[in-house]
Amino acid sequence: MPIKKKKILFIEDEKLICSMYNMKLSADGFEVFIANTGLDGLKMAIAKKPNFIVLDIILPQLDGFSVLEKLKKNIKTKKILVLMLTNLSTEEDRLKAKRLGAMDYLVKADLTPSEISNKIKGYFKNIK
Repeated sequence: MPIKKKKILFIEDEKLICSMYNMKLSADGFEVFIANTGLDGLKMAIAKKPNFIVLDIILPQLDGFSVLEKLKKNIKTKKILVLMLTNLSTEEDRLKAKRLGAMDYLVKADLTPSEISNKIKGYFKNIK
């Protein structure tokens, strides 16, 4: 019986960043879905039922904090693990993300796609 790939939804409006992470995460065996707006990300989370969401904060239509809040209030999406990946590095933003239900908060500029992929693999190992 084939092993089912873990599904990751990457919600990010920068196309180059999406492409870079899509290539890395796909190469590492994940099934990746990309949404370029907060609203599309929210819709895709409900439709695709990913195991994990990587979420930026500054997004068109609906910012990442609003997406996170809506995800955690929806019975269909509230248990999905959400990692905030942003360039906003204030302690206030970090605390807000945690309060709204993010499992972690990382700053894009501090990590490479390989490091992010390894962190995601680690999260999956810890929840089994």
